Amino acid sequence: MATRLKIKTTEGDILVKLYDETPQHRDNFIKLATEGYYDGTLFHRVIKDFMIQGGDPDSKGAPKGKMLGSGGPAYTLPAEMVYPQLFHKRGALSAARLGDEVNPKRESSGSQFYIVWGKTYKPSELKQMERQMEMQQEQTVFNDLTKAHHAEIMDLRRSRNREGLQVLQDQLIEETKMRCKTMGKPTFTPEQVEAYTTLGGTPFLDNQYTVFGEVEQGLDVVERIQNCDTMRGDRPKVDITMHIEVMAVVN
Repeated sequence: MATRLKIKTTEGDILVKLYDETPQHRDNFIKLATEGYYDGTLFHRVIKDFMIQGGDPDSKGAPKGKMLGSGGPAYTLPAEMVYPQLFHKRGALSAARLGDEVNPKRESSGSQFYIVWGKTYKPSELKQMERQMEMQQEQTVFNDLTKAHHAEIMDLRRSRNREGLQVLQDQLIEETKMRCKTMGKPTFTPEQVEAYTTLGGTPFLDNQYTVFGEVEQGLDVVERIQNCDTMRGDRPKVDITMHIEVMAVVN
């Protein structure tokens, strides 16, 4: 089954396909579109060479200068990251969310979404990002192990047992290396490399936000929107409104 929706904007139409691999995001997007939830809302946050974002109900008829981006229904969606199969190539339709510090489970906004534009990358740049991903993986594993040994670490600190702290630290570093070896080094798939070096995208967002669809037609419209002039808060100077309608559900 494939579901397609048309995002009709003041800059032109964007046809998107929703992924069945992310059923909760798919069904929620269809439900809101069918109810007319998005009709009259704005692309309220536009950043050149990055993405265009919309879906804030507070943006309907919002006066100039009003800060937008915090509106939505009274619920969030659990993360549905299907990585590396679904990634942030140019045209990816993804769910916005609050940051990790207040949203450690990376739950998605109930309505806000963004469409990726990004940029193209050299193979050497992707290799450098892989090295950074490897370092981040090691840091995450080490931090998790440190939390698990929090009580022991505090006892050693209270007793000023520096030797014991050093021994424990060495043990955690060794365990980190072993776990990361088991997990394998994070790398981009051939499909990601092909997309990011030719089409473009935002690889640094991969496995951080839920990708639940992609643009099939209308990338030229996305390009026009991401090139528009913006003001404070990355809001376009000239409002870009949308109307979303379900086009087809194909088995």
